[in-house]
Amino acid sequence: MNTASAAPVKMVKTVVVDARAHMMGRLASVVAKQILNGSQVVLVRCEEMSVSGGLVRQKAKYERFLRKAMNTNPTRGPFHFRAPSRIFFRTLRGMVPHKTKRGAAALERLKCFDGVPAPYDKVKRMVVPDALQSLRLQTGHRFCKLGDLAASVGWNHSATLKELEAKRKIKSAAFYVAKKKLVALRAKAVAQVEAGKA
Repeated sequence: MNTASAAPVKMVKTVVVDARAHMMGRLASVVAKQILNGSQVVLVRCEEMSVSGGLVRQKAKYERFLRKAMNTNPTRGPFHFRAPSRIFFRTLRGMVPHKTKRGAAALERLKCFDGVPAPYDKVKRMVVPDALQSLRLQTGHRFCKLGDLAASVGWNHSATLKELEAKRKIKSAAFYVAKKKLVALRAKAVAQVEAGKA
């Protein structure tokens, strides 16, 4: 009978990344490496991601991709996603050996969302410096938003998402004002306690 104790289960902390103003390919390569190494990553605001090259050029490239289909039965693929989160997912899938068990398990650890849905709107969101547009895209070079590209090739939920984001930002601003008041009160209380000790 084998009495060796099982290896301890490693608890993985979920990292929430705000994809706004990140370059799509660079962000995909960083996230692909992280999920292969065992991290759980959630990407929000995929529609605000940037793609290098102007909108007209990117739309032409995507329309060429849309024409690729199986000759005899197009319902078998390849499948052309229109939502920004799915476009990003497909980009990242190409950087992962997704047909192996290891790659499939890595993709299970990734979640992509358009906008900032409910559980993640109250969670601290990170950025990836290696993929930030301000640090990676040369000044004056053209780029387009992934949401604009998706809307131009058949994504129909852009207006709905803008409404939801406007509501979320109002709530977020109110929360931030309340938080600042609490921080100020706490600092004042700490100062009074320190003064009382002296």
